[in-house]
Amino acid sequence: MNIRSLTRGDGVVIGAAVLLFVASFLDFLAIECPSGVPSSQCSSWNGWSSDFASNTAGIFILGVVGAALVVLSHLLPQRNLVGLTLEQWGTALAVAAAFTSTWTMLFSHPDGMEKGVGQILGFIALLLLAGAVLAGPRVPALKAPLMGAASPQPAPSPYGGQPGQVGQPAGGYGYPSGQQPGAPSPYGAPAGGQPSYGGQPGGASAAPAAAGAGAGEFAPFWFAVPVARPLYAEDGSATPIAELAPGTWYLAVEQRGQALVAQTQDGRRGVLQDTTGIQRG
Repeated sequence: MNIRSLTRGDGVVIGAAVLLFVASFLDFLAIECPSGVPSSQCSSWNGWSSDFASNTAGIFILGVVGAALVVLSHLLPQRNLVGLTLEQWGTALAVAAAFTSTWTMLFSHPDGMEKGVGQILGFIALLLLAGAVLAGPRVPALKAPLMGAASPQPAPSPYGGQPGQVGQPAGGYGYPSGQQPGAPSPYGAPAGGQPSYGGQPGGASAAPAAAGAGAGEFAPFWFAVPVARPLYAEDGSATPIAELAPGTWYLAVEQRGQALVAQTQDGRRGVLQDTTGIQRG
């Protein structure tokens, strides 16, 4: 569960759900007090009153549950429930709650009763909630991250070093990590210098050791994503195998057009299709 995957739209959804929950404890309906009678002597009912359970269950409970499902869909890996994603279920429930609240505001009020502050506040909260879940995936301002991505922490290098210059670990590709400058190299060249293509390590040509250093070839590099992004299987499957989270370094081991083949810290490999805005380390 990664809270940095939440967007500003999720922040609006959470705020609307909290407002809706508070409104459920305020007066939903109240009897109009005659002139001169203290309001404390007039009956009122909040959103949890059994007398109006059929209305309030479709307003407060549906709205809060819908908001929770939308937020959870962004915190957890993609899951389906009876053929629909959690976000789709949450959106449907939030819109249904907003419709019920609107209907109640317009038509449902017994004679001698007036709308309470809880009913009015709940109606406003549900309009805000429904608008956020519908516009969140479409409005750029709401799609922005709720919290800025943290500075990525260096991940352990599978080559024995730490991420250093762009495109290579600190130890350098082709040389043992931690080799001292000027020390004898098993590849026939001093560490810290350029590989010798004429050296003969153990009687064999050193050219294979320097393979991959030629111009125009892809060199693995470390990167971090600005927002959470799915990692798909290399076989082209549409189901994500992992989710890359902001604040973590991943290793790009291959490039396929605009996509990258990335390796996670637990050794899984997959295709990152959306590489816009990535930070190279």
